[in-house]
Amino acid sequence: MSAILASGLTKRFGAFTAVDQLDLDIEAGEVVGFIGPNGAGKSTTIRLLCGLLRPSAGAASVAGFDIAHQASGLRAHIGYMSQKFSLYANLTVRENLRFFAGLYRVPASEFRARSAFAIEMAGLAGRENALVRTLAGGWKQRLALGCAILHRPPVLFLDEPTSGVEPQARRRFWDLIHTLAAEGVTILVSTHYMDEAEYCNRIALIDAGRLVAMGSPSALRGRHLGGALFELEAAPLGAALAALRRMPGVIEAAIFGDGLHVLLRDEQDTFALPALLRAQNITATAPRPIAPSLEDVFVRLVSRRHVAS
Repeated sequence: MSAILASGLTKRFGAFTAVDQLDLDIEAGEVVGFIGPNGAGKSTTIRLLCGLLRPSAGAASVAGFDIAHQASGLRAHIGYMSQKFSLYANLTVRENLRFFAGLYRVPASEFRARSAFAIEMAGLAGRENALVRTLAGGWKQRLALGCAILHRPPVLFLDEPTSGVEPQARRRFWDLIHTLAAEGVTILVSTHYMDEAEYCNRIALIDAGRLVAMGSPSALRGRHLGGALFELEAAPLGAALAALRRMPGVIEAAIFGDGLHVLLRDEQDTFALPALLRAQNITATAPRPIAPSLEDVFVRLVSRRHVAS
């Protein structure tokens, strides 16, 4: 049985459609990344699947519970962690754990063992009496995860949990996610960091409330973009971007770091690009063919959808 199953899931707020006919099928023990720009509908979808919002249309079940009709029963079988970490800053580490244990109705006989596991996982041994507001972001993040799994839920929802956290702490956090998945926990995690998507078993790309594509990172990178992808460096960068987007044969152009990724209809078009840019007082290197990144795939799929609509 699927751990998370959604069919035509839709949520409207007046005339605005935040989630638009979303289909999902996620198996037990999968780590699925929910990727998309701000305002794409990721957080609203997670709130729907947690039973915190009622769908306008469609249906979904999580851990065998119908999200519309069994929301109260569902909440005992899921963990939820938001980008705000969901912790109480003026309580100590131990007080936060005790509060969430009560919230999740963790038996008193099991609290000591479960809180010890959470403290060890968060790397906070010896800091049990520290106020949460004094902790660094990475510690808060791991403690919040520990609080979210005190009741050992089979499904875990993480809503941009690594936002604002330094890279090394983010990597340690993902190690914890995969440890939980190895124990059979199903995890749906939203993020706007494309590099984090590489850690997922599958990725769901979402834009304007609709599922654009879903698959493993390698499968998504292997999708045909409808042209040949090249990288080049140019200066001034902004002027080069604007010029490329006006040129015949250019399907898409975008800034990546200090360079540009250019999608061309035909590889032969690469030979004309440097000369065309020089004619506009822009210096440029010779275009180099590259394999598409997940971000390239997402930009192209979203642009196709907007052109079609």
